Amino acid sequence: MPRLMLTDEFWPKLEKILLQEAIYNKRNLRMTVEGVLYRMRVGCP
Repeated sequence: MPRLMLTDEFWPKLEKILLQEAIYNKRNLRMTVEGVLYRMRVGCP
């Protein structure tokens, strides 16, 4: 299991905001957001 930055408690709140902003609900939306956060955290190009 990968180490995630978004807790199971926080994810539904963020998902609701993303869907209100016309982000379509892909099956792996959470992992995509996790990937973006990881790249921002470690600074990889």
